[in-house]
Amino acid sequence: MAGKLDGKVALVTGGASGIGRATALTLAREGAKLVVADMHEDGGQQTAHTITENGGEAVFVPVDVTSATDIQAMISKTVETYGRLDCAFNNAGTEGTTMVSTVDYREEDWNRVLSINLTGVWLCMKYEITQMLTQGVGAIVNTASVAGLVGSRGAGSAYAASKHGVIGLTKTAALEYAKQGIRVNCVCPGVVRTPMMERMLTRTPALEQQYIASEPIGRLGLPEEIAEAVTWLCSDAASFVTGHSMTVDGGMMAQ
Repeated sequence: MAGKLDGKVALVTGGASGIGRATALTLAREGAKLVVADMHEDGGQQTAHTITENGGEAVFVPVDVTSATDIQAMISKTVETYGRLDCAFNNAGTEGTTMVSTVDYREEDWNRVLSINLTGVWLCMKYEITQMLTQGVGAIVNTASVAGLVGSRGAGSAYAASKHGVIGLTKTAALEYAKQGIRVNCVCPGVVRTPMMERMLTRTPALEQQYIASEPIGRLGLPEEIAEAVTWLCSDAASFVTGHSMTVDGGMMAQ
């Protein structure tokens, strides 16, 4: 049976774990050739190995998304390996400091969160779009958050600001390149059980029941559920969808 992404080349940042890993595996299942990128080599290599072990094609590329040089090298490796770039999932991110008020947020922590979550997405898009313009086609999906749609006292001001920024960046790029064959969308996950979320729950165990209570569906999301949304947005089935912020949140934003 043909996959939704047969013959496509896909890039996933933050592919070593969580939503990134789940999406890389789902894209590969649908026929895409993968470039798995992350700062964490062991996890990234494991994701790529899982894909190749199951008959797919994948390579791992180390990347720090705050480095333009690293990102340029990542795109060059993608084109060198597969000849093109059809789909990019800009997912690398950090939670930063949580449960801290705006006044108490340290400047160095603020700068780190914004450099990874927002500037990193912009840098990736800058060089992904440059390549896609040479092809006349491409699809980009960025990871935002429900914290990019509303204020969030628990997530912290830097995280919320960075994710609001990703949504604005997504919409602007979508408008800029809509007539050049490049679609740009983002996903806004609710509370998803990822390694990042587990770190937060370990620090503050009482949060888990609060988060579950905030989800109308009555549970936390799974990385694979976000991966399915990303895969659809990357596919030709979403050919008329651009500039969209897709909530995958168990009904949280419907309240």
